Amino acid sequence: MDVRVSRGDWIEEALNTLAEAGVDGVKVEPLARRLNVTKGGFYWHFKDRPDLLAAMLDTWKTGRIEALHRQVQAAGPLARDRIARLIRIYVSTVNPTAIAIERAIRDWAGRDPAAAAAAAEVDSERLGLTTRLYQELGLEDSAANAQAFLMYSFLFGQGLLVINASDEERAALVDRCIAVLVPQG
Repeated sequence: MDVRVSRGDWIEEALNTLAEAGVDGVKVEPLARRLNVTKGGFYWHFKDRPDLLAAMLDTWKTGRIEALHRQVQAAGPLARDRIARLIRIYVSTVNPTAIAIERAIRDWAGRDPAAAAAAAEVDSERLGLTTRLYQELGLEDSAANAQAFLMYSFLFGQGLLVINASDEERAALVDRCIAVLVPQG
């Protein structure tokens, strides 16, 4: 038993591998080499590879949902401010590993029902919370749902675009997008 490497360490390294090589690249022996331990330590924490994959999905799902709630709560009581904060976080904060993990999860979800269920749960939480924020602004249910869908389509779509702009130009673009995506009361 190798106690130096925790269950969380295995999951974190597996998620990093997922970001680099996709789900097919997540294998016990290469993970053990990356962690500089024997593969026997793996079996102290996990029954088998499917158990690790399930733990990865649960860790990603829980982390994304908890982060979303923290980000929204940190913006204060006004729905308008909370929506603008979400937009700024997604557009301004570039975390290449997190983006790569998100893309790899989406690819995995196209081939695996458990991954599809985890992605759907995260999407449901993202859209549900954002829909409620738009409802707080006075939008009817269907309009709030559509606005939330547009916002997340923008947030993830903009991450795929290469925008050759200075920091100031990008900040101005974000401000203009917020003006469109956050209705003024």
